[in-house]
Amino acid sequence: MKKALLIICCAGFVFSCGTQKSDTTSQSNNTVTPKSLDVTAYAETITSEELKIDLYIYASDDFEGRGTGDPGQKKAVNYLKEQYINMKIPSALPGDTYFQNVPLEKLGAPNVAFSVNNKEYKTVDDFVSISSPKDGKLNADEIIFAGFGIEDDKYSSYTDLDVKGKVVLIKSGEPKDADGNYLITGTTEASKWSNFRQAFASKRDIAKEKGAAAVLVYYPEIYSMAAARFGGASGAISLKGNADDMYYFLINTDLAKNILPSIETEITNQTIEMPVSLDYKNVSEEIISENVIAIIKGSEKPEEYIIISAHLDHEGIKNGEIYNGADDDGSGSVALLEIAEAFNTAAKNGQGPKRSIVLLHVTGEEKGLLGSRYYTDIDPIFPLANTVANLNIDMIGRVDPKHEEGDGNYVYLIGSDKLSTELHAISEEVNNKYTQMEFDYTYNEDDDPNRFYYRSDHYNFAKNNIPVIFYFNGTHADYHKPTDTPDKIRYDLLQNRTRLVFYTAWELANRENRIVVDKAAK
Repeated sequence: MKKALLIICCAGFVFSCGTQKSDTTSQSNNTVTPKSLDVTAYAETITSEELKIDLYIYASDDFEGRGTGDPGQKKAVNYLKEQYINMKIPSALPGDTYFQNVPLEKLGAPNVAFSVNNKEYKTVDDFVSISSPKDGKLNADEIIFAGFGIEDDKYSSYTDLDVKGKVVLIKSGEPKDADGNYLITGTTEASKWSNFRQAFASKRDIAKEKGAAAVLVYYPEIYSMAAARFGGASGAISLKGNADDMYYFLINTDLAKNILPSIETEITNQTIEMPVSLDYKNVSEEIISENVIAIIKGSEKPEEYIIISAHLDHEGIKNGEIYNGADDDGSGSVALLEIAEAFNTAAKNGQGPKRSIVLLHVTGEEKGLLGSRYYTDIDPIFPLANTVANLNIDMIGRVDPKHEEGDGNYVYLIGSDKLSTELHAISEEVNNKYTQMEFDYTYNEDDDPNRFYYRSDHYNFAKNNIPVIFYFNGTHADYHKPTDTPDKIRYDLLQNRTRLVFYTAWELANRENRIVVDKAAK
């Protein structure tokens, strides 16, 4: 960064070890004298002015929207690296590279030969592949119709049904009773199984758990949208060598009714004798992207880690327009730099964190949480068993429509109570003591139709039983649009939210015992 704030320990400054310390390491004219063990002095080095300077660079047109694997993203990772070098915060990787290479594949439109009942069907016209499966062939003599494809405490489409290694046909929606009430809710209000975002992923995951070889989904309400998004060479990106084991196709009405003419009204499971032939070949281009990782070593428990994360990528350039991603997630990226500097300043004055602070800028979030998945599932730089918590920052610079009438001093918290009761309590206590922000837990509900808990990088830590907090300002009119620019950021709010994350990390890093995981991962 462009500053290294001076914090001078006052005469007579007494540490818990009984020694005196005086450190002058500034390159700026700012001077702050903290009280003994007063964390606020370090939090106050996080300023709206510095955040604004950094974000106007990071979300500028020069960075070309930071598309994963694109030249603009390379500029972004080099910018982040230079800031850590300037702050003299070391790389978390050998050789001071700061870069964890993440091997990816950019997928083109696959070559698919697909026939049902000896009739050939065409990509886009008749079906769309919604997964990135391995190259392969599949031949079957039957299709298993599994109704709505639901597995719920109150209703199961898979009762007494073995679909392992089978081609499975399911449809959108959920069952109702004779009075028109939904069976799962018992009311006229639909459950999550009617919500596109939740149902589409959940039905896929259930079929995969049950061992289906291929799933054909009849969801006519979204077919046109899916065909436009997934039907061509859309540039979808996945981790290299991480292809799915199951084919997942969305099919159009003609194909669905050719398999089962009564599919619109049918709910009874059945086996349909019908030959199916599939020959699937991916078309891909190998690319390399990077996670950027720096570390501030702990003074007493350096082998226990607090990971603070934000994603460094955005949407890149589309149709000649730059998607700057100032809020998503430029705000989180520059927040990490300011948090790093605050901890580093404390360390230079002998008040460094007891546990290590890992600053993790991940790539490929916009493409499916790829960088964080690579870190947790393939190459964790630091043992997951020693990772105390993950604080993830993804969009903290704006105000969403729900909060426009107030002063904006709020933040959505997601995940704080999912794995650790203690983490949730600490988060609340820290806020009450230092920032007095409104915590909105709307998106933390288990039945949140937006599924935000599963949609940012913290989830790859949570699924590994690492307690998480996801800090989020909610979506707004400029979300995933070229109009998400730095001039629209509320820098006062960005400052306060960044300080909140710093305070929380400080408490987690310096408390005597690491927080306890007392709940199961979801």
